[in-house]
Amino acid sequence: MSGSVAQLEEHRTALTGHCYRMLGSVVDADDAVQETMVRAWRSLDRFDGRSSLRTWLYRIATNVCLDELAAGSRRMRPLEEGPVGTVDDQLETRPRTHWLEPVPDARAIPADADASEQLALRQSIRLAFVAALQHLPPKQRAVLLLTEVLGWSAAEVAACLETSVAAVNSALQRARATLAGRNLGEARTPLSDAQSALLERYVDAFERYDVDALATMLRDDAILSMPPYTLWLRGPEAIRTWFLGRGAGCRGSRIVPTAACGSPAFAQYRPAPEGGHRAWALIVLDLSGDRIASMTSFLDTETLFPRFGLPLELPV
Repeated sequence: MSGSVAQLEEHRTALTGHCYRMLGSVVDADDAVQETMVRAWRSLDRFDGRSSLRTWLYRIATNVCLDELAAGSRRMRPLEEGPVGTVDDQLETRPRTHWLEPVPDARAIPADADASEQLALRQSIRLAFVAALQHLPPKQRAVLLLTEVLGWSAAEVAACLETSVAAVNSALQRARATLAGRNLGEARTPLSDAQSALLERYVDAFERYDVDALATMLRDDAILSMPPYTLWLRGPEAIRTWFLGRGAGCRGSRIVPTAACGSPAFAQYRPAPEGGHRAWALIVLDLSGDRIASMTSFLDTETLFPRFGLPLELPV
């Protein structure tokens, strides 16, 4: 029995990545994987071995996610919620379940994957890509992920979804057409020396709170968003004004590197009145060449930091 449980657990990371792509939420992905494990354990005596254990688990996980998506809701980013805002706009929020959430790379990318597979998996959990997936109907989303990310044949996908090969090919064609019309950002590649240096300058400037230096690192069309707020800003000047004005409470922050959504990410801790630093945001950066294309500050630290293995407070 324990051996069977261990065999199932070996696939948890890969399944988490798959469920995250389907659902757009690390919380929902964790729940879906747990449900997958329960269903697999109950059906293990009926596993006939005609496919690999991982393939069988993916089939279960995909159907768990489709059940979850039956309600028809999708997760969004602030830039899809409404038009670009200004630094003086009223701050409105949406519930956690409304927003796309980040996933830790370590929770979604198996450590035993080879370098090329890891790079492809990082590409498939980028915020822009997962946000684009949210615009696909659930079955189209499943078809695209099973074929394009996992490399399944149309026949394998048809068996998983209990449909025909023709229906799978049609869904795949429609899904590709939808994604072709959306901005997926730049393809993910290993960080260049220039980008590594950029991240070092970013951390240094943020901790010194040199907002002018931060602004020089941004693309002219760079975006700042801060879920659960609907507000998003575009351009170095608007972002600079925000940090010097309503965002000035970030002065004195400490920044701890992590990795999320296949991208550079940082845990931000703002100074606490009683001393030390308290969790404020999980910042995910999207790089374009040697500039920052977007900064997404996820403020739901109570939910996210534990999943990244991050403390909610730093000592004095």
